[in-house]
Amino acid sequence: MKKIILTTVCTIICTILIAQNFDKEKLDRYFDTLVVHHKFMGSVAIAKGDTIIYSKSVGFSDAENKIKSNELTEYRIGSISKTFTSAMVLKAVEEHKLKLDEKLSKYYPTIQNADKITIEDLLYHRSGIHSFTDDEDYESWCTQPKSKHELVAIISNGKSEFEPGTKFSYSNPNFILLSFILEDIYGKSYAVLLQEKIAKPIALTHTYFGNRIHSKKNECYSYAYNKNWVRENETDPSIPMGAGGIVSTPADLAKFVEALFSGKIISEKSLKWMTTLKDGFGMGIFQIPFHETKGFGHTGAIDGFSSMLVYFPGSKVSFALLSNGNNYNNNSIAIAALSAAFNKPYDIPELNKYIVTSAELDKYTGVYATKELPLKLTITKEGDTLIAQATGQQKLPLEARSKKIFAFDRAGIVLEFNPEKNMAVLKQGGGEFTFTKEK
Repeated sequence: MKKIILTTVCTIICTILIAQNFDKEKLDRYFDTLVVHHKFMGSVAIAKGDTIIYSKSVGFSDAENKIKSNELTEYRIGSISKTFTSAMVLKAVEEHKLKLDEKLSKYYPTIQNADKITIEDLLYHRSGIHSFTDDEDYESWCTQPKSKHELVAIISNGKSEFEPGTKFSYSNPNFILLSFILEDIYGKSYAVLLQEKIAKPIALTHTYFGNRIHSKKNECYSYAYNKNWVRENETDPSIPMGAGGIVSTPADLAKFVEALFSGKIISEKSLKWMTTLKDGFGMGIFQIPFHETKGFGHTGAIDGFSSMLVYFPGSKVSFALLSNGNNYNNNSIAIAALSAAFNKPYDIPELNKYIVTSAELDKYTGVYATKELPLKLTITKEGDTLIAQATGQQKLPLEARSKKIFAFDRAGIVLEFNPEKNMAVLKQGGGEFTFTKEK
C-alpha cells in the first residue's frame, strides 16, 4: 500500500481550535456533494482524544434495497486489519508467547527461506514472500473459503522475491502467516483472539472478524460505480485473515487507535517498536505526515471497500474513513476532513459534468509520450466517454470538467489537452507531466 501524503498544516493552535470553531455544516456539504455526484458511499469519524467530534454517513449499505448507511453500519476495513494483528503479535511478545527474532521455520518450515525469515521480518514486510493476492488468477478463487493448510500450501508454492531482511516489499501473506502463528501459540481462532486481546478490553462493540455479509445486521455490501452502483464480489475472510478480514466502524477505529497510543492495548515499549520505521514502514503501521505534524496509521482496500485510519499523537486527533463505494480519491477526502477539523481552508469540489461532443473528443485520441516518465498514455473513446490507459495499467474513464480538461477523481488525476499543440498535461499528487501526441 502506498503511503498517503496529507498536505495541511497542523499546529498546537489548531489543537485548541479543533473543538471550538469546527464548521461541521461545510463538511456536511462536502460529503453531500460527493454523494449527489455518485463519488462516495461510506462513513467517517473525527475524534479528539476519546471523544467523537464529527461523524457522517452517506449512501447505501445495501444499494439494491435502498438501505441507507448510518453511524453504526459495519464495514470491512481491509489492510487496517494489519494494525490490529501487529498489536496482537506484540502483545504475544509481552506475554512471552513469541519472540521477534524467532524464525518462521518453527511454525511453517515449507515456506521458502523460512529458516531466514523472522517474526520481525513479517511485521515489517521484509520477508521476501511473494504476495499471491497480486496473481492474475486470484480473483477467480478469492470468494471461496480456504483452510489454513490450503493457504500455507499456496504461500509455499510462491517463490521468494528477495533475501529476507534486505528490503521492504508489501506482501499480504506476511500478516496471514502472523494470524496463523497467533492461532498456533494460543490455541484459539483469530476471531476469538481479536475479541480477547483488543475488542473486549477496550469495549469495541462493532469490531470483529468478518463472515458472509448480512445487510440486515447493518453490515454493508461494497460497490463499484459504472453509471450506477454495482455490487462487488465478496472475498471470503478466511483468505485475508489478519491481513484484511476485520469488520468495524469509524467510531470503533478511532477508539482503537487512541487506545493503542494510550497504552491500553500494548506497552509503551511495544508501541515504540511498532512505530519504529524501516524503509518508511513500521510494524503494521506507517507514518502519515500532515505537513509539520507526523501521524501514524494505515489504509485498506478489499473488494469495493476502501479505508483510512490516521492518528496524530501530538494532538490526539484521529480520523477514520470507511467506504463501501468510492469513485473519488480517499486522500482528497482525508485532506478536506482534517482541514475542516483544524480550521484550514479547503474547497467543496466542483463536480458538474461538462458535455463534450463526440467530434471534440476525437481531437484528443491518440498515443502520448513524455521524457519525464517511462510510459505512454493511450487516449481512446468509448461512446461519449474519453478513456485513458497508461502502459501496463487499466483503463480509466475520464469525466469532462471543461472542453479541454478531464478528470479521474478516484486517483486524483487531471488531464488538460491542447490539441492545437498536440500536447496533454497530466496532473496528479502535486506532480505535473507534459505529454506530446505521437499519433
